[in-house]
Amino acid sequence: MKSRLAYSLCLLLPLGLIPSAVNVLIPSAVGAKESNTCPALLNHNFRTLQGKPENLCAYQGKVLLVVNTASFCGYTSQYKDLQDLYQKYKAQGFVVMGFPANDFGKQEPGSDKEIAKFCKETYKVSFPMFSKSVVKGEALNPLFGQLQQKTGEAPLWNFHKYLIDRKGQQVLSFGSSTSPQDPKLIKALTGMLAQK
Repeated sequence: MKSRLAYSLCLLLPLGLIPSAVNVLIPSAVGAKESNTCPALLNHNFRTLQGKPENLCAYQGKVLLVVNTASFCGYTSQYKDLQDLYQKYKAQGFVVMGFPANDFGKQEPGSDKEIAKFCKETYKVSFPMFSKSVVKGEALNPLFGQLQQKTGEAPLWNFHKYLIDRKGQQVLSFGSSTSPQDPKLIKALTGMLAQK
């Protein structure tokens, strides 16, 4: 159908019969295609803790809170607040993403299976959790590399948080000691959720 319309436009355009139709139809078609393009920040493949491959483009159009997590950290109890935050705002297009890492104090020594069991049994975590990866140094995972470039801030410890807007353009950074329920984080989150 679209190709037939384009063919008809190409035939009629030289005759000067539909110049205004071309100006109206073609830009909207181009704009529609661009809105479906995955932001470069999200165009990464990771495995979930269950071993399922997942491309983060599946989350485009959502507000994301990306967190490097650990099971044996003084901040591990933040899992509860992260889960509460996810439950409260997920219907509005919000997703928490956990990225376990053993980079700080060796506080995430377990396997993906052990981490998944701990998160589910201890904190009832239902938000997406990805396979253990590196979030600092030269071998860091590519998402964290881009987040650090965008904000100029690298995680200094476990439970560093990056808040990403729906377009994958604006990124805000919150340190480990910032609770997921902190008023500044909530204000930034609700502001991003309000943008459609």
